[in-house]
Amino acid sequence: MSTKNDLLQNILIDDKIFIIRGVQVMVDKDLAHLYQVETKVLNQAVKRNIESFPNDFMFELINKEKIELVTNCDRFEKLKHSSSNPKVFTEQGVYMLATVLKSKIAREVNISIMRTFTKLKNQSVPYFDIIKRVEKLEANDNDTRELLSKVVQVVTNMQEMQNEAKNGTKKIGFV
Repeated sequence: MSTKNDLLQNILIDDKIFIIRGVQVMVDKDLAHLYQVETKVLNQAVKRNIESFPNDFMFELINKEKIELVTNCDRFEKLKHSSSNPKVFTEQGVYMLATVLKSKIAREVNISIMRTFTKLKNQSVPYFDIIKRVEKLEANDNDTRELLSKVVQVVTNMQEMQNEAKNGTKKIGFV
């Protein structure tokens, strides 16, 4: 049974998950705040363990992405004038962070974050069911078929964009 505190923690984490390059990620600054460490300390731990963070676990935002993040979220206002771009972490990267930070708080916060990511994934399951139903309807009526084929095309394009974003992400750190 979830407590009031668990519920509040999940709401706070939901607000910190973004979709960038078609992938759900969390920004280093938000993670540092949740883990109760400085962003600099978090990023130093990542640098020391860079082999644990391949490009599908973590990537650095490009300037355009940073500007969009700052524009959409007031809490990132200080990033506007920062000379370095923030790092973002996928679900697997967040899990890996907890293993390199090795603190009790990191483990506890990580459990909440993993639960939130799982909840978000479970919410997207009906999306695939919708596609199957649309395809069935498409076969029955010409007008409906035309409309639904456009919907299927949009959904397919979204999936392709997400796959391209994953493939186009460059590894950062020491090589």
